Amino acid sequence: MKSDLFSTENMAQQAAVPGMTLQNAKSIKYAVNGEMHARQGSMIAFRGNLQFERKGQGIGGMLKRAVTGEGLPLMAVRGQGEAWFAHEAANCFIVDIDQGDALTINGRNVLCFDATLTYEIKTVKGAGMTGGGIFNSVFSGYGKLGVVCEGTPIVIPVTAQQPVFVDTDAVVGWSAQLHTSLHRSQSIGSMIRGGSGEAVQMKMEGEGFVIVRPSEATPQKAGQN
Repeated sequence: MKSDLFSTENMAQQAAVPGMTLQNAKSIKYAVNGEMHARQGSMIAFRGNLQFERKGQGIGGMLKRAVTGEGLPLMAVRGQGEAWFAHEAANCFIVDIDQGDALTINGRNVLCFDATLTYEIKTVKGAGMTGGGIFNSVFSGYGKLGVVCEGTPIVIPVTAQQPVFVDTDAVVGWSAQLHTSLHRSQSIGSMIRGGSGEAVQMKMEGEGFVIVRPSEATPQKAGQN
């Protein structure tokens, strides 16, 4: 049988070492040798001896909510084998987090991550009065984090001299050390006349970066992304 479908770039190869790699732009492959964590329902295929269990307890033995961001449930994947993860054909990226790093990610953009990473669910200052979620996950420790994004993301540097303003329905994540606050970009008079559609944003201040996606999800869709 012959077809471009069977080209080398589409063919899954046996993993040489444990851990996370990009299978292609739309999926992540994880060679499991022990335990890793992933978004519930994100596994699209696996081979080997793997078990998938709803994650009910947090990392490090501390009891935590098994959710990130806007109520995203997690699962633990244990055993030896290979698993592939994806979400609605969104673009996939792998972030290497080193000791001392901390990255805040919207729960709708978390796909999978190493068990060596720790996370905390925190209230996002300045987001409670907007259409976006008020909870994000702060990842720290060391390891790899798999992130999904609808479309090609934009990474914008933030400096002390130049803060960045972002729509909460478009933000993917940011450097955890940045300060966030609520910002109104239109007058009360303009809002009374119908508004511009860009009334409130999150203001990012400090030194770091913010990641945004090229679309503004509605609150209903954002919870499903």
